[in-house]
Amino acid sequence: MSQAKGQARFFADKALRYGITIVIILTINFAIPRAMLGDPMINLLGDEAVRIDRQMLDELRAQYGLDRPIQEQYIEYMLGAGRLDFGYSIHKNLKVTDLISDRLFWTLVLVFPSVVIGGLLALVLGAIAGFRYGSKIDRLLTGTSIFMYTCPSFLFAMVVVTIFSFHLGWFPLGSISSGKTQGFAYLLDVGWHLFLPITILAVFEAAYIFLVIRNSITQIIDEYFIFVAKAKGLPARTIELRHVMRNVLPQFISIMALNFGFMVSGALIIEIVFSLNGMGTLIYDAVMSRDYPVLQGAFVFLTIFVLAANFLADVLYGLADPRISDASRGGSLV
Repeated sequence: MSQAKGQARFFADKALRYGITIVIILTINFAIPRAMLGDPMINLLGDEAVRIDRQMLDELRAQYGLDRPIQEQYIEYMLGAGRLDFGYSIHKNLKVTDLISDRLFWTLVLVFPSVVIGGLLALVLGAIAGFRYGSKIDRLLTGTSIFMYTCPSFLFAMVVVTIFSFHLGWFPLGSISSGKTQGFAYLLDVGWHLFLPITILAVFEAAYIFLVIRNSITQIIDEYFIFVAKAKGLPARTIELRHVMRNVLPQFISIMALNFGFMVSGALIIEIVFSLNGMGTLIYDAVMSRDYPVLQGAFVFLTIFVLAANFLADVLYGLADPRISDASRGGSLV
């Protein structure tokens, strides 16, 4: 019974924390677009609209509710966010949720494989480098990882496109598909178009996580409990898998969840380089046109995914490390 109460308290505390976080993020999401310089109506009609027809500007502002007091706009925005209804795009005159659902699918198709491939690659290579600390393979992998981590993603993407797409012609220069295939051939065509973007994102994902995994392993193998395990005569493979990697997994899960948001923002640059119609290009166009409804809707959806990934990480902590699970049952983990 006490365990059930401890778990209920743990999840109630998590729910409260995530609820407060969502309210704060939604408020910031409302404020940032309105703090940007420029008027969405003038961007829609052109700079000459101020001198040509002031009444048209006022009518458009009233149509989108931008003429009302800021507190009324905020209340309507929060109510709409609760229903995932953000109205219509100012520039595209389409429902924001329809725009986002179409673009979000392709961003997830790009990001999820990149996160999984990059994370697994970093875990394997980080373990190899960490358990062989100071060796040639460790220096090679660490040096390569540091180089990729410090290299601008857009520069690396443009170099890759120039070499493999423009000069060699092995891959398309951009877009999602050629638009001439159907069925299984269409899936292969999409995979061919997305191979380079996914590879680039996965490499940059792996470069960062590799350093964390490698450094964590080098610290853990010097801990006292590893010395005790070696003194007991346990095989090296058992120590590496059951003792070292078991302690690395919670940190690995946390990084994977937190890095999901950074991968979405990193995908913005990659989408622009490869001309992919995902959330990155949608947000970029909305920023340039000061399209408040699209900006607000896009950031809310991205926030939901990031928080969901973090909540999933909290749940998986207990599976990866029994000590965290025991603490949560006792109600001591907040």
